[in-house]
Amino acid sequence: MRITQGCFSFLPDLSDAQITAQVHYCLRQGWAVAIEYTDDPHPRNTYWNMSGLPMFDLQDPAGVISELNACRRANPGTYIRINAFDPTQGWETVRMSFIVQRPDSEPGFRLVRQETRGRSLHYTMESYAVARHPEGTRYRA
Repeated sequence: MRITQGCFSFLPDLSDAQITAQVHYCLRQGWAVAIEYTDDPHPRNTYWNMSGLPMFDLQDPAGVISELNACRRANPGTYIRINAFDPTQGWETVRMSFIVQRPDSEPGFRLVRQETRGRSLHYTMESYAVARHPEGTRYRA
């Protein structure tokens, strides 16, 4: 199962040249770029670990790619994404987010059924990787 979150998630993985082109687009828009990683890609997990600080006022995509490569070396086998934040008043939000690294194997999610008061049913998703392995070891070979 392939995790589909953010822009381009239904496409094949982006090459480094394609990632650079997207970062260049973000920088031309005046957006700040940040790199984040996680081993828990649950769709409601919006709080990924930040790799370094957000890169405000950066003009050259090479700086972002350098930070991305450092994050890849420090966090092999995790999900890594690039976020582009628009600081323009009235927006002040993430305008683009896309995954740039995935583990070799993505075990997917299972649907968990919970019966609550009054025989009400609630459903949630749980990652197979999170259920089987402790944090930091989920996607190691």
